[in-house]
Amino acid sequence: MSARDEVLANIRRSLGVKGNETIRRQIAMERLERAPKGIIPERGQVSGEERLALFRRQAEAALATMTEVSSADEVPQIVATFLRDHNLPATLRMGQDQRLTGMPWGETSLEVSQGPSQGGDINAVSHAFGGVAETGSLVMVSGPENPSTLNFLPDNHIIVVSAKDIAGDYETVWNKVRFAFGKGSMPRTVNWITGPSRSGDIEQTLLLGAHGPRRVHVVVVRD
Repeated sequence: MSARDEVLANIRRSLGVKGNETIRRQIAMERLERAPKGIIPERGQVSGEERLALFRRQAEAALATMTEVSSADEVPQIVATFLRDHNLPATLRMGQDQRLTGMPWGETSLEVSQGPSQGGDINAVSHAFGGVAETGSLVMVSGPENPSTLNFLPDNHIIVVSAKDIAGDYETVWNKVRFAFGKGSMPRTVNWITGPSRSGDIEQTLLLGAHGPRRVHVVVVRD
């Protein structure tokens, strides 16, 4: 028996079930098929400039920083400026996302490399699937386009998101993920990033970069 089978067997034993009960399986399949919505807070039910302003407020409250640009072509220079202003190396790792690779990085002095991080990268840039205004969160889907390692290993993570992809609430983004990938071929992971990694476990002292990047900078493209 594998470790996975053992864990599931222990869960079934504690619940007093075998896992093949017809009614229980029907209930589970119906829930997966319908994907019922959870509670949707009123805070995010705004649109247009008000939604973008809410996203900024929430992102900055979570200790992220944010810049808005009018076109994707402006992103490389914004990234270069961010790294320079924080006295960071002019190096950058990204995945294979064509929205990123198609940007004019050659107009900067940045040294850009592609592929997953092995843990030695200081800076990374990714493109978010979307954003959520109610919490200022970025939604990252895994894959070679935007490797999940870039969400956790580099000290500084720059995340690009299109303004049109910023929704008011979580449920709207989950619907977009299901529509884009299909329930039978969902991405391996969907990471929700709200500001830099932080922990206050030791004497309630806030520590940035505890389990991931110590800086998260969001670039919103308003095209």
